[in-house]
Amino acid sequence: MRINYNVSAMLSNNALSTNDDLLSKSLERLSSGLKINHAKDNPAGLAMSKRMNAQIEGLSVANQNASDGVSIIEIADGAMTEISEMLQRINELSVKAANGTMTDDDRATIQDEVAQLKEEITRISDTTEFNGQKLLNGEFDLKGYTDKQEIKVNYCSPDVPVKEYTIQSMKFKKDAEGNFEVDGDIKFGDGFKEVEPLKTDMKDNLLTITGTNGFEMRLDVSEAKEGDSYDGMKIDATGIGAMRLQIGANEGQVLEVNIPAVTLQNMGIEDIDVNTQEGAKDAISRVDGAIKYVSSVRGRLGAFQNRLESSINSLDVTSENMTAAYSRIMDVDMAEEMTSYTTYQILAQAGTSMLAQANERPSQVLQLLQ
Repeated sequence: MRINYNVSAMLSNNALSTNDDLLSKSLERLSSGLKINHAKDNPAGLAMSKRMNAQIEGLSVANQNASDGVSIIEIADGAMTEISEMLQRINELSVKAANGTMTDDDRATIQDEVAQLKEEITRISDTTEFNGQKLLNGEFDLKGYTDKQEIKVNYCSPDVPVKEYTIQSMKFKKDAEGNFEVDGDIKFGDGFKEVEPLKTDMKDNLLTITGTNGFEMRLDVSEAKEGDSYDGMKIDATGIGAMRLQIGANEGQVLEVNIPAVTLQNMGIEDIDVNTQEGAKDAISRVDGAIKYVSSVRGRLGAFQNRLESSINSLDVTSENMTAAYSRIMDVDMAEEMTSYTTYQILAQAGTSMLAQANERPSQVLQLLQ
């Protein structure tokens, strides 16, 4: 028996210290509910879980962004619903004014109502907004530019390929009412060849160029100079300008929503006048085109809304699965950990008891000295 070095006590103390450390870690996991509380617990798992957590938080915000996009489309669609109703009323008035039983005074009265409806359509187009951003004035439409100051790109359909186009020859003249019309034929150059055959239409100083595969481009020539030749004019279709909705947690996961301008000029009813029977007949045709235009814009926005709602559903599912994966890495199994805690607690109690016994052993030497 030895009294200078109590090896039994040292062994018991080491075992007690180890069990006490395990008990402390188990208590930390049970109190926090996390399997990984420090980087040393699982370095690789911690790195993976933090990336997953960033994705989960990003998906939550992306879901909110998509919901905001749905709200924007609903606001725009609600405004265009009212515009459609007013176009229907203008159509009714045009049909009435085209009737031979109407006098000039009757048509003048009808024209007054038509003028008021047009003003209200313009007001709605200028004031419909979301979060201070106007929606129907073309602010979020695809942009294009020309190298001629007098000619502006009014509209490019989403099917217009992003590149540079050339008009070899183009000239305008004014009609009896002071509106521009094409003087001669327009000759198209580079860029347009791929979408031939091409058709052109001039209405309310808007030159509409249509081609195959949904190609449509409108040029505003209201500031053109009569008799000037716009030979070799370059048109740059940028493909940008749409509202970019961040609907994913990573860079580039966006949906671009383009909202064309819903204006009198774009609808082709800026200059309708039902003061005469001929004007009323022309108005019927123009309003029909305006109704088709608004319906096409609403249809496109409806398709965007369907995509956004599908994105929201997809984000919800992805977030659920990502959270489940994150939980499997980070969350502790409480039942399993409680079992381990009970084991460590018993071992700690046993270690404490045995350390007390080991500390008593040297005192037994006194019995030999009696």
